[in-house]
Amino acid sequence: MVLEKRVKCLIYIKTEKFRTRQDLADALFIHVRTMERWLNNYKKGSTVLMLTMKPKNKGSKIITKEIHKGLEQRVNDPDNCFLGYWDAQQWVADTYSVDVKYNRIRTYLIKHFKTKLKAPKKSHYKKDDEAEKAFLKTS
Repeated sequence: MVLEKRVKCLIYIKTEKFRTRQDLADALFIHVRTMERWLNNYKKGSTVLMLTMKPKNKGSKIITKEIHKGLEQRVNDPDNCFLGYWDAQQWVADTYSVDVKYNRIRTYLIKHFKTKLKAPKKSHYKKDDEAEKAFLKTS
């Protein structure tokens, strides 16, 4: 689909079907800057460079591999786990001196480590643990 738009862009420019580049971009449903980038690639290396698709898989620039490993160790440590995403955010700031926004660290932890907030039900302050054990044995 994208390659087809790139070829059409070249054809329309060569045949001068549109008056302005903005009209051409609107007809192809792309931004003018995108079309300019395609045409710059065409000028640099002909159609081969223009039709090559570059991967868009960019790693996080904020959360480096070092921070990722530290988060992984901390998430998988049952004795010293995070109390919440805010705790992870504070830990990264204290340990690595990197300020990561709350939503960024939250989505990163969910995506890479499948984390989720767990809220245990509150226990009544008068609850007798021995009575609970005796009840569970008789059930």
